[in-house]
Amino acid sequence: MSGSPRVCVIVNPAAGRGRGGRALPGVREAFAAVGITDVRQSTEREGEATVAARAIAEGCDTLVAVGGDGTWSNVANAIMRSGADCRLALIAAGTGNDFAKTTGAPAHDAAATARLVAAGIDRRVDVGRIEDRWFLNIVGFGFDVSVLESVAGIKWLKGDALYAYAALRQLGSYVGTEIAIDSAARARASAAHLMLVIANARHFGGTFRIAPNASITDGMLDAVAIGDASPFRRLQLFGAVIRGTHAAMPEVHIEPSRTFTLRFPTAPAYETDGEYRRAASATIEVSCVPNGLRLVVPADAAVP
Repeated sequence: MSGSPRVCVIVNPAAGRGRGGRALPGVREAFAAVGITDVRQSTEREGEATVAARAIAEGCDTLVAVGGDGTWSNVANAIMRSGADCRLALIAAGTGNDFAKTTGAPAHDAAATARLVAAGIDRRVDVGRIEDRWFLNIVGFGFDVSVLESVAGIKWLKGDALYAYAALRQLGSYVGTEIAIDSAARARASAAHLMLVIANARHFGGTFRIAPNASITDGMLDAVAIGDASPFRRLQLFGAVIRGTHAAMPEVHIEPSRTFTLRFPTAPAYETDGEYRRAASATIEVSCVPNGLRLVVPADAAVP
């Protein structure tokens, strides 16, 4: 990258149930050490995407997102929507911070991230798209959405264990969902699913290795379809997904493709990068945008 980057650091103080706000002094210090002083906070009225869009319009060519997967995704959406050749850097201050686990970015080290940003180092990675939105990590349907709804009511637990605990509470009571899945290679008739995750990266929910072979540089997404099962079998699947060994189980089908078409009985709820959404239609297309985003990572990062 030629010249000095014009950098804006965007902090979501509410991320990680206040972790973003607590990280702010350290983030300011780390970036001031490399001469970067433009640090802005999102608010309830003006979310990260709004702050990011304004920074891009002002000529910033690098945005540093301080938060979790939702914050990173919102800033990435502002970049994608603008069409600007803008870089994204990640600092972890959220609940799961799952996307960073695949990227090789030093997201838990603000000083290291600041040095990389100042040095102008980045590489292109894929992003996913669903309806009018882009995602970095995953889009999920079924059980995943039910767990996300449950998480909002658990106030006493934080970090990686939060999603796992909420999932355990839902295992016995969740009712499966009917989904038909079409890809470039095959069409599968509607069947009862415990969940469907279409992954750009490998991890979600803090502790789950949902797509063990996913790559953010291969131009493909990995659909991980888990068929419905008895409560006891669901518990076995739960443990296998934590270990990343679920691909060998008969209820699990994993398929890479550039594009997937999904059909539901009615317009479903879904989540992108940890944020709840409602589809506009019962038929949804999910696709990969190859090399869609410039991500700040070390030159020697082991990006899958």
